[in-house]
Formats: sequence, C-alpha cells, structure tokens
Amino acid sequence: MDAQGRGRADDIDPADQWVLNPQTGDYELRLSPSAGQSTPPGVPGPRGRGASRPDRNGAGRPGGRRGREPGPEQGRERGGGARTREQGGGTRAREQGGGGRGREQSRGREQSGSREHGGREQVPGQRRRRAAPPEATTGGRRKQRPKKKSTGKRIAVWSSGSVAFVVVAAAVGGYLYYQHLNGNITSVSDDGAGTGGFSKDRAINILLVGTDKRSGKGNAGYGDEGSAGHADTTLLLHVSKDRSNATALSIPRDMITDIPDCPTKQDDGSTKVIPGSQNVRFNESLGQNDRTPSCTMRTVTEITGIKLDHFMVADFNAVKTLSSAVDGVDVCLAKDIDDPKSHLKLPKGKHTIEGEEALAFVRTRHSVGTGGDLSRIELQQQFLSSLMRKLKSGGTLTSPKKMISLAEAGTKALTVDSKIADIMKLRDLGMELGKLDMKNLTFATMPVIDNPAEKVHTTVVLNQSKADELFSMMREDVSLTEVKKKAKQEKAAVAARLKGPKSNPSEVRVDIYNGSGKTGAAQATLSWLQNNEGVTKSSQQGNAPQNLGKTSLEYGADQADQARRLAELMGLPGAALKQGESEKNDQGLPAMVLTLGADFKGAGVPITAPSKAPDGIQKVEADKSVCAK
Repeated sequence: MDAQGRGRADDIDPADQWVLNPQTGDYELRLSPSAGQSTPPGVPGPRGRGASRPDRNGAGRPGGRRGREPGPEQGRERGGGARTREQGGGTRAREQGGGGRGREQSRGREQSGSREHGGREQVPGQRRRRAAPPEATTGGRRKQRPKKKSTGKRIAVWSSGSVAFVVVAAAVGGYLYYQHLNGNITSVSDDGAGTGGFSKDRAINILLVGTDKRSGKGNAGYGDEGSAGHADTTLLLHVSKDRSNATALSIPRDMITDIPDCPTKQDDGSTKVIPGSQNVRFNESLGQNDRTPSCTMRTVTEITGIKLDHFMVADFNAVKTLSSAVDGVDVCLAKDIDDPKSHLKLPKGKHTIEGEEALAFVRTRHSVGTGGDLSRIELQQQFLSSLMRKLKSGGTLTSPKKMISLAEAGTKALTVDSKIADIMKLRDLGMELGKLDMKNLTFATMPVIDNPAEKVHTTVVLNQSKADELFSMMREDVSLTEVKKKAKQEKAAVAARLKGPKSNPSEVRVDIYNGSGKTGAAQATLSWLQNNEGVTKSSQQGNAPQNLGKTSLEYGADQADQARRLAELMGLPGAALKQGESEKNDQGLPAMVLTLGADFKGAGVPITAPSKAPDGIQKVEADKSVCAK
C-alpha cells in the first residue's frame, strides 16, 4: 500500500511511507492525514480495502489486495481532485490521478498508540522522495512488515563498519608514511646537466656516486672529518631502451681528466659558474670548489658522450644501512684480508656482511690485488652485484619488514636530483629498472692506462681507443654479455642488406649531404672518400633539408652493390641502408644519397658500434659470484 497506488502521490516516495521507529526498531506505515482531519484517539479507522489494520501489537500494517475496484465506502473519482468523506471514521480521503483509490488513515491504529495513549514519542513525519521502499509488493500481494534486526545482522553491520574504518585508517596511514618518506629525501638541482628526467620509451642513464665525505653518525673516525668530500666511487648505469641489458661502468677516481665549467644554482636562487679545471683527478668533480653532483654529471658526459637522466649520491651510511636492511650481503674472498686502514679483517671464503663490516669491505684496497684503486673497484663491483641480487630476491621483495627498512634506508642515505625527489617518482624509476634480468647486467671499468707523465704511477689516464669502442656500445644499447635478441627475423633481414657482392670503390657514385649538425662534416667525408678510399665519383651537396638523428644511405634497386661497398668503407649499420629512388648528380647520372646524421663521429670513424667488448676490459657479470683476490 502506498500513496501513489491510492491516488495520493503528492510527490511522495513510497519508501518514505514506511518509517523506522527508533523506540521499537520496527518499520511502521506513516501516511500523512489531510489537513485538519485525524482519527480521534481510541476510535477505529475504516476497514475498507487498502486501509491499515492493526497487528497484534497495535501497530499499523498493510492489508487488503491491490487490483480491486474501490468499495462504495471509498468513492470513485474521475479526473482527480474530488474528495469523499468516510462516515464511519471521520477521516477525509483525498484521491489523485483519476480513478485512484481512497486513502484512509487512522493515526492511533497505525502508530501503535499516540502520545496520549502510549506515552511513546511520535515517529518523525515522512520525507520527500529518496530511496526504494523497505517493503515492496510482489505478484500483487503486499509483503509483511520487516521484522526487528537479529543479533547476527547487527554484528554484520558492526563488522562492516570496522572494516571500513580499517581501510580508511590504512589509506590515511599510507599517505602519512608517503609524506614521511618524502621528508627523508635530500635533493639537489641538476643545474640543467641532465635530460630532464628518465622516460619509459628510451634508454636510462643514471650516475651513482659514492662520496667519501665523513658525514653521518659514526663516520668521523675514518679520518679527514672536515673534508667536503670527493667523487670517491662513481658508476654510470646504462639500461637499454628495451630493458634487455645494462652496463654499470665504474669510473676510476684517480683518472686524470678535464672538468668543464659548471653553472650551479645557489641557495639564494642565483646561478654561479664554477670554473673548470684541466688535468686533474676525476674525483675533484664533486665537493671541491663547491662543485655539486651536477658538475660530476657534466664531466661524465664530456668523457663518454652520454647524456645522463639522473644522479644519486650515497654517503658512508648508505652502505651500512642498505646492507643491514637486506640482512647482509654475500661476498667471497680468495685470501685473508687484514687492512687496518679500512678496519676490515676477514678470513678467505664466503661471508655475509653488513653495517660497519660492509663499509670496510667496499673501502679496502691495500690488501687486495695490486693495492690500488682499480683493485678496490673490483671489490665494489662484487659487493654491488651481490646487493642487487639480494634486492631482487623473493626473500626481499615479499618481506614487508625488509621493504620498509629499504625505503627508510634509501630515502635517508641518498641525495638525488630534484627531478626524482619524490617517493612515487623513485618508485616508477625502480619499476623500470626492475624489468632488467640480472644475467644481462655487466659491471665494467672504464679502460685506462698508467699515467705516462708520472715516474711513480699513482694516477691513470683514459685508454682512448678502447674507451671509444665501449662508449659506442653503450650508446647503441649493445650488451657486454650474451643477450637473447628480440625480433630476430627483423634484425636478420637488416643484416642481410650488407651481404652480397660489392662494387669497386671507383664505381661508387654518391652525393653527400650534411644532416649531422656538425659544420664541415660533408666536406670532410668527401675528402676522406676521394683521397683515402678511392671513391672519386662523389660530391658534397651542402646541408640536408633537416638534421637527422642517424646517418642514412638511400640507393636505387640497381645500386645495391655500390651501397654495400660504401657501407663497408664508412662502417654503416644495415639499418642505415634504404632502398628507394636514386637522384641525378650534377652530370645527370644516377647517384646514391648519403645523409650524415647526429651519429656521425668523423670521417673514417665507423658509425656501427662494435659487437663485443674490446679485449682487456675489466668486467664482472652481475648474476655470477666471484671471489676477490
């Protein structure tokens, strides 16, 4: 029974006719009487169809059936708005909607007694349209009034509220912990030395710097307490675009190099240019003369030609706290070590080290190898390889305790560039790095030789020829380990372009355009081809319509032999060769089109990266455990 079914909609929601009585816990029918009309206390209301009938407790409940014609006592109206008076109960019924049923009310019966006849406070009046009725009709019969909630239901409601509270509390707690971790992070501007941030669709290059600054609790005892610190341990981590392989390149701290001018943001917001230095140790690129990590970034880019995305600087405490957070790092020694300077004393064999002992391990050098910095680098690479294996192990990734400890240790001990000074950005970077398979991560040392300017060799200089090959491999995403290549068929097809007969250099006809952005590149290439390689049918055509990222050689279908010869001479990869339309040269003869790109390194310098690392490169594969000698 509802107001609409009885022709008295008045924009009243049927659900609102059943109201929960807070005194009894029951739903009771609440039909508003017409103005000025009510059923006197104690006088029964009408018992026609659709009227409320008292239940055993005196509360009103629906009665009668739907679908019948109204009785004579109810009256029948057409067009709406007419009223009838019931003679027995004195209640005025108002009918709406044309032909609707009369609406009778007996407040005393329906409310289980008025205030005068039960002492019970009146239930609040009905609300306007809102929700579905607590009792619906099914199949033409009205359902019985809802029963009082059972104890089990009350417990269920209480439990649901508790779960909701826990969820909210966890969300609030997560936000607060997120804010807490952000508060741990120390950041420094990269001063424009980086790319502006890593991207998921290209290779990632991160500079990892370990400083020997004696900051932090318990580190003053290592001596040189007041030092501003140096770039004591430096690695360039290069992760390939497809995340299939990576190279961590160690840069010797005692390598003699040039440090460029470094624009550096000051505390007051201004920028100061810190003058560069020539022929100094690499480790002076940080800390000395107020140089910040951005200066180390610029120095590494000058040396390698690799633009860096981010930097992370770790102090002594980083080694101690990170090694403890993973419950120790596994290392191996081929002989006993007793180094009073680093405070490391360990017998040969395998050990799990953490804290102070881990710091001593990465600092020692006098008791291993040749006793120099290069021998110490080997120890550090072993330690980092083992640490990374531990970080990616199931025991670490599935332990909330270890993950929280790592988050605390990492955010407190590292200084990062401002582009990733947020825990969510660090997480995103970590997820990208986490795609890498450890078996394809190689630790290598920058190729160096003893400094020829010294009688007693305490410093080293870059071995330029080997270094150039290694840097080229890194820029081209070539792994130092055996990697299962993706898209084998496509790469095989590209490589096939270089296979087949080759023309004599004197038969090669080519027009050269400069799209490299380097002034004079086309003329230099022309001179080299004609004077050194015998490609006399060549000419340079000036600048290309636009600069290219990579060099290309376009040739006609009948010029494949010439293309293969020129590719061999210039060290072009198969991907640079594109069969298309040749152009007419100045004599009206068909000529290939060579457009130099940004990867052009100079006339006679191969563009193709080597397929394997140069001989003699010091390297350690991260997925393999070795014992330091």
